[in-house]
Amino acid sequence: MKPRRPESSAVPGGRLSRLMRFGSLASGVLGGMLAEGARQLAQGKRPAFSDLLLTPGNALRVAEQLSQLRGAAMKVGQLLSMDAGNLLPSELSDMLSRLRSDAHPMPMSQLVGVLDENWGKGWEGRFEQFSFTPLAAASIGQVHAARGKDGQRLAIKVQYPGVRESISSDVDNVATLLRMSGLLPHGMDVAPLLQEAKLQLQNEADYLKEAMYLQRFHQQLADSPDFLVPLGHAEFSTPNILVMSFADGVALEALEHAPQAERDRIITLLFGLLLREVFEFQCVQTDPNFANYRYQQDTGKIVLLDFGATRLYGRNSTEAFRKLLVAGLREDRAAISEAALEVGYFQHETLPRHRLLLTDLITQACEPLRHQGAYDFAMSDLAGRLRDAGWQLGGERDFWHTPPVDVLLLHRKVGGLYLLAAKLKARVNVRCLFEPYLI
Repeated sequence: MKPRRPESSAVPGGRLSRLMRFGSLASGVLGGMLAEGARQLAQGKRPAFSDLLLTPGNALRVAEQLSQLRGAAMKVGQLLSMDAGNLLPSELSDMLSRLRSDAHPMPMSQLVGVLDENWGKGWEGRFEQFSFTPLAAASIGQVHAARGKDGQRLAIKVQYPGVRESISSDVDNVATLLRMSGLLPHGMDVAPLLQEAKLQLQNEADYLKEAMYLQRFHQQLADSPDFLVPLGHAEFSTPNILVMSFADGVALEALEHAPQAERDRIITLLFGLLLREVFEFQCVQTDPNFANYRYQQDTGKIVLLDFGATRLYGRNSTEAFRKLLVAGLREDRAAISEAALEVGYFQHETLPRHRLLLTDLITQACEPLRHQGAYDFAMSDLAGRLRDAGWQLGGERDFWHTPPVDVLLLHRKVGGLYLLAAKLKARVNVRCLFEPYLI
């Protein structure tokens, strides 16, 4: 049974209308608390405050409103669902997970307004065919299929109106809402995630910049038998519209029951690509969202989509990362500590016990590197152990240092690959992939 596509809803473009949506959501959460409290009191129970907040109904209200607001509001939900794992209440985590690829599309009238504003009246003459029904709707834009005058199939990404202008205020508003509602665990520091969301969204909202990175990756992987990067069409693209060649494929998440060898090959290719991005390209697509990948079962190629979160890395940074991984592979704790300082995980004044905790965490994260042969991500509890170690460190009141944004973004990419590898129950010889970079 195919999942039901969300109904279209207009994207609130003005700050006032968006703020009113947040106010409405806060009122809805409060109303849900009162209703649940009355129900439990009628049953003779004495409900706890947290039980009233963390109801499925309240979680659904939060996810639904973020989905309708799109933009920064939805991105925060995506980041929390990807990064926080089971730190979040299951009700909220389940609802937020829908936000990874499930937004409300714009109604046709609003879509046409965006197209008219960017391309001018009569833009339809540029195409042989244009589908007004979106193929997908995500956090900052939706994708439409079209056919050019030359008969070529095209994919057209159209940005929601008001997204760029609302980024900072939306991120701050949704963070305040989640804190006030109690839907975040007490003491959870989301400041790095929020700052990352603002930076990432500012980049993602510039479609001309994304077009540049799309072209860069298309050229770098043009001769690859394993990857396909769509070709951008600069003559049609604007800061709010990105036009590229159309690429078919199925979602990677749909391959859970594919043959083991096929799943292993896919994840092995993605780990190998990440190493090339860091150490050869010095240019990394840092968004680990599963929806950024498609798979062509007939050609065996992985389609790479969405380069809005691409980031350049300097040679000094990538060399520091390389030293860190080499030290982790050799389980050389002194070298790990030295490389971690160079990368920016801690500073010279970081307390010894915090250095020790960080060194332990990095050592654990390099476990797949040290493993002889294929590492079985399905049987590993590594993600949980890393989460527990990170949570322990985050709970240290006098540990205030946050690593550089470059490091945080790379963490998300690696963490996303770990999650995808576990989901597909893949076995990957990570050590073999890294060996060319040892020297």
